[in-house]
Amino acid sequence: MSDPLAAQALEELAARRWRVALTLTLAMLAIYFGFILLIAFDKPLLGQLLGEGLSLGMLFGALVIVSAWVLTGIYIWWANTHYDPRVRELKGQ
Repeated sequence: MSDPLAAQALEELAARRWRVALTLTLAMLAIYFGFILLIAFDKPLLGQLLGEGLSLGMLFGALVIVSAWVLTGIYIWWANTHYDPRVRELKGQ
């Protein structure tokens, strides 16, 4: 890439992708470690039954898994609507 403006635009795009990925990663880590800390320090809370065969801990565990899917979906949406079109645009220059 000999065009300095295109090279700068590509670097900015890569930096933005890094920020989005880091933000979503930190969100997932906070959710996961929050759940692990609850397991470690508040077992009675997680042991509370919400219904027949369903405890608060099981619900939170399922929500941790669902949050991973949601955060992955957010990244896919962002890449499809922002990142990929910009990469195609830069390739065309």
